[in-house]
Amino acid sequence: MRRKLHRSFRFAKDDNYGLNVIIFQKRVAGLVEPSLSRFVTRARHAAGLKGTVNVLLTSSADMKSLNRRFRGKDKPTDVLSFPAEPDQKELAGEIAISVEIAAKNARALGHSPADEVKILVLHGLLHLRGYDHECDNGQMAKREKQLRARLHLPLGLIERTTPEAAPARRPGRELKTKTKK
Repeated sequence: MRRKLHRSFRFAKDDNYGLNVIIFQKRVAGLVEPSLSRFVTRARHAAGLKGTVNVLLTSSADMKSLNRRFRGKDKPTDVLSFPAEPDQKELAGEIAISVEIAAKNARALGHSPADEVKILVLHGLLHLRGYDHECDNGQMAKREKQLRARLHLPLGLIERTTPEAAPARRPGRELKTKTKK
């Protein structure tokens, strides 16, 4: 058990911004722990977010449970963000991601599951930074677009949910884009 647990966690120290905790409950094709941890560090720096960020890569069933428990919605979602309490200076917050929904969206959009997870991490980091695309008149979308370009990521989560900005999808592929803080 200890051996399996050790492989499930990745800790990466970043002196200026805290510690990343990456938990792979489910694997992502083309994504290894050190690579995701480095990305989280780069994205945190770019977003100006200080403190530890815990990232959980899990199943849609677990995401449904989290969404029901914390948002009262009995359905899975692609990403959830949980900002830390104000008195927790060393913790920025936590992000949970459905690996299954990420893989499905990646197929529909024609990029890798690894890129999709990174897009979802960036989206979650911006929520932890205080952005809220549901009520900020496009501020989060603008910042996500800037950071996505800086971090060399494909089409952003908010952009693709806007009908005029969404790319043509492969026939027969439905895109799951319900994202909430």
